[in-house]
Amino acid sequence: MRIKLEARGQQSRLMSYASPILAAVLTLICGAFLFWILGKSPIQALHTFLIMPISDPYRIAELLVKAGPIVLCAMGLSICFRANVWNIGAEGQLLMGGLVGSCAALALLDSQGIWVLPVVLVAGILGGMAWAAIPAVLKNYFNTNEILSTIMLNYISLNILLHGVHGPLKDPNGFNFPESALFSDWQTMPILLEGTRLHLGVSFALFAMVGVWVLMSKTFIGFQIKVLGGDERSAHFAGFKEKRLVWLCLLICGGLAGLAGAGEVTGPIGQLVPNISPGYGYAAIIVAFLGRLHPLGILFAGLLMALLYMGGEMVQIHLDLPLAVTGVFQGMLLLFLLICDVLIGYRIVIHKSAPKIVKQSLSIEPPAVAIEGK
Repeated sequence: MRIKLEARGQQSRLMSYASPILAAVLTLICGAFLFWILGKSPIQALHTFLIMPISDPYRIAELLVKAGPIVLCAMGLSICFRANVWNIGAEGQLLMGGLVGSCAALALLDSQGIWVLPVVLVAGILGGMAWAAIPAVLKNYFNTNEILSTIMLNYISLNILLHGVHGPLKDPNGFNFPESALFSDWQTMPILLEGTRLHLGVSFALFAMVGVWVLMSKTFIGFQIKVLGGDERSAHFAGFKEKRLVWLCLLICGGLAGLAGAGEVTGPIGQLVPNISPGYGYAAIIVAFLGRLHPLGILFAGLLMALLYMGGEMVQIHLDLPLAVTGVFQGMLLLFLLICDVLIGYRIVIHKSAPKIVKQSLSIEPPAVAIEGK
């Protein structure tokens, strides 16, 4: 018996959009089973994990604050993935954007005026773009696999950030804590809703959603990006500049991720600390595919991912479970999404075949004996 996957003749468009919903349902079912194994009531645990984080206006505002950087990174990644450029480095680009933006904020710590915050944000965008330019150069001119280069650059950016907060950027009056000085009011995001941490940076995700939709749906550059991702040879024959498109995709993604990092240090944190991101850049990869690389889908998927982050904090506080529950749910969500996508494109075929028995006839011939006569 042989089990193999065979491509379906025509994929169901309905199932393609229903796949993320099915993956979410399967994740909830397995999550309930996981809570039961851990000795918790599945209903109570799921209520704590999914309902409690949005049970009042303050927590809803926190949900939006967490969703902002995730959606920004995922919007940029969707452009790269549409072009078949596998950028796994949004986390590093976010960290570098937060680091460069913090350097600009500390340099302008005594400055006042409405121009200070835009300068800090632009510095963060440029920092993310510069970090994304490294894999662009390696891919275009040295034929380096961008998956390896971007994921390794994540660790380099993290260690550069740690060096900064433990070294030259550490607050001399901070009692030796690894953090920079607090930013001034001119360098932090205005609060949109009093009594919460909902700040202006959350709106950047909405602007990015509109901008990415216009770019990919209404411009010739967006058409070129989709052709490049669909068939590289067709893009080459059509005369599209492949290297230029790779540059464009990575720089846009790096800029949006850098903006997310700068928005974190100037928003809810208000200073540079070692952990400005709990893994938003990695979660954005799941969000991009969960949202079907569509801006509106990414927005809803980003809200779901933010809910998982807050749910993990809630079960840690109220159910005394480890924060790693968040990572488990993220992993299950990605796993089931991949399984559903494979089964949409392929069917499982079982071939029943009896083992072939090869019969070989063994013939033993007596050795020839030569008899010589006298």
